[in-house]
Amino acid sequence: MTSQTTIDTTGSGGDAPAAPSDATPGKGLRGHPWLTLITVAVGVMMVALDGTIVAIANPAIQKDLGATFAEVQWITNGYFLALAVSLITAGKLGDRFGHRQTFLIGVVGFAAASGAIGLSDSIALVVTFRVLQGLFGALLMPAALGLLRATFPAEKLNMAIGIWGMVIGASTAGGPILGGVLVEHVNWQSVFFINVPVGVLAVVLGVWILLDHRAENAPRSFDLLGIALLSTAVFCLVWALIKAPPSEWGWGDVKTLSFLGASVLCFAVFAFWETKVKEPLIPLALFRSVALSAGVVLMVLMAIAFMGGLFFVTFYLQNVHGMSPIDAGLHLLPLTGMMIVGSPLAGAMITKVGPRIPLAGGMALTAIAMYGMSTLETDTGSGIMSLWFALLGLGLAPVMVGATEVIVGNAPMELSGVAGGLQQAAMQIGGSLGTAVLGAVMASKVNSDLAGNWEKAGLPPLTPEQQHQASEAVQVGVPPLAPGTPDAIAAKITGVAHDTFISGMSAASLVAAGVAVVAVLVAFLTKRGENAGAGAGAAHI
Repeated sequence: MTSQTTIDTTGSGGDAPAAPSDATPGKGLRGHPWLTLITVAVGVMMVALDGTIVAIANPAIQKDLGATFAEVQWITNGYFLALAVSLITAGKLGDRFGHRQTFLIGVVGFAAASGAIGLSDSIALVVTFRVLQGLFGALLMPAALGLLRATFPAEKLNMAIGIWGMVIGASTAGGPILGGVLVEHVNWQSVFFINVPVGVLAVVLGVWILLDHRAENAPRSFDLLGIALLSTAVFCLVWALIKAPPSEWGWGDVKTLSFLGASVLCFAVFAFWETKVKEPLIPLALFRSVALSAGVVLMVLMAIAFMGGLFFVTFYLQNVHGMSPIDAGLHLLPLTGMMIVGSPLAGAMITKVGPRIPLAGGMALTAIAMYGMSTLETDTGSGIMSLWFALLGLGLAPVMVGATEVIVGNAPMELSGVAGGLQQAAMQIGGSLGTAVLGAVMASKVNSDLAGNWEKAGLPPLTPEQQHQASEAVQVGVPPLAPGTPDAIAAKITGVAHDTFISGMSAASLVAAGVAVVAVLVAFLTKRGENAGAGAGAAHI
């Protein structure tokens, strides 16, 4: 293990030697591990919450600002695209300038952009400030992990990451509930304004509590060409995944294939360049660690199964079962609750037995849960749904915690920000990939079954254009009803639409279960972080 020191910025002169791995923080509140965790959790909560809370506000934004459907899509796509493209570079900024400063800048910028969205009177301004939210969120997330890595003793790091993962899981799953309450009882602007006081609290705590840590051999320069190549590669990949669904370009479209090809080319040139530059953005030697590489792959596979599968569950609850957004969010509470309970417990278990068994067991439970979700029907009761949602939350908890520890803990201390960026980028890319791939599975199944189901119900035949429009509606569980349709015919169309949607969701859930099974095998390649003690041994500035 490389010996680590921290840079003295207090004016006392010289570098402080690294403390032993069981070092405890100095007297006072600054740098206290658990207070540091609370501080970064407040900031991270904003970013995780905004990943899902805004979806509930989109219809109200569309109506109030007179936006088109495509424009409203960019409220979400712009945010995730900016976040995914910037995460690794943002992590490098934290390694270079210090994670405390990067975290605080990220919080201030994110809260300010949120307030600006609430004051916006056009969809163009909303999308612009959402992109800024994504950029500042990218600064915040890896810095939070870097601060935890540098502050906590090795024996308590997994517990800290467990609570950190609990906050992300609870915020992500709780977004639709909070968003529904705010939109229904206040207005859509309140969904964004709520980040302002939260951001102020995070800044006050950060200035008061957070202590900067920097490794002796932290990067001193920037790999500008590497940043450009990697950003372009990630942009082309995520852009292709966003536009690949049949409702946009389609997987076989030349534009989709061109962006995917450009992404592969940029990744290849980036990998070559990283072997030539003096201080690379991502030293490729980092991936000589089989455990770290497995952790990144595992995070991608987990996000494919989780985010891709959950995408259709929200349509199932609202459009098939007819629930309001708030009721749909409440029905997902078993998932949220098990993630809240399971994440700290998973951290404690991983500390005792290592990550392999908890990670493999977690992905096995995820596979079982996704298989169970493939059996849901139009009339499935809340009890059965809650069982599968709870099992999914219980399976995801150790993966969120363990894969994060494997990635960050197996990276050198001076690359903890880059490792945090890798972890978050893997999750964002996995989520985009899951939504795109499982969406393609859903679309294919709906297209193949709809005509036959329509004919069996004795409904009038559809023209090719009507078939296309009906298919797009059914893919989100909405019956393609024309105004004035007689009740008897409407009931038949609704039955066909819901049954066809269920068959598509079942196929997508089975694919997600298969991805989770592959992840079980990948989990056995992981191991405890070799460099976890480096962060714990970092002396306070």
